[in-house]
Amino acid sequence: MGPPLPGPLADLAPLLHKYGYAAVGGLIALEDFGIPAPGEAILIAAAVYAGAGHLNIFLVGIVAVAAAIVGDNIGYLIGRFGGRRLIHRWGRYILITPERFHTAERFFLRHGGKIVVIARFVEGLRQVNGIVAGTTGMPWRRFLMFNAIGAVLWVGLWGSVAYFAGKKIGVIYSVIERYQNYAWIVLAVAVTAFVAWRVVRHRRRHGA
Repeated sequence: MGPPLPGPLADLAPLLHKYGYAAVGGLIALEDFGIPAPGEAILIAAAVYAGAGHLNIFLVGIVAVAAAIVGDNIGYLIGRFGGRRLIHRWGRYILITPERFHTAERFFLRHGGKIVVIARFVEGLRQVNGIVAGTTGMPWRRFLMFNAIGAVLWVGLWGSVAYFAGKKIGVIYSVIERYQNYAWIVLAVAVTAFVAWRVVRHRRRHGA
């Protein structure tokens, strides 16, 4: 049994308990060819578990990088051989609207190969990364190179941060428990101040 996971990550705990590394690889691969799946969240959750001693961080990293590359390449094949017609017809079922897809295509055409690396860190672009690379005709070897670089950097960043958080998970929960009341007070004050600012701004704008 791993450590309790904070917030939305807690919903992924049963998957990690039952399927371990397979859950990491499966969800990341699904997310990376367009299916709405918590790929980034499962990576973070697995790395926290690894930091707490319940998974091996090196295996988590290897599985995550491999799944990211495979998933994006499946997306590339879908885009390359299915084309825009396939995306326009079926994309809405996986939350890829024509507008969202065209926006992603414009990014790719404007920035070239480097956007493949950047897209790995951007919610929305990450899910359509491979598909758009395929529809825009990016050469596969070029896509594969940038895709691999992006996958390694993405896994390295989130895996490292979550791993070291997992190693200190007991301390983190202790601090949260000790100061959570103060945090709620600060949040309430911030929200109140923001609402007051919006009201004052609205009144000034309308001459009230």
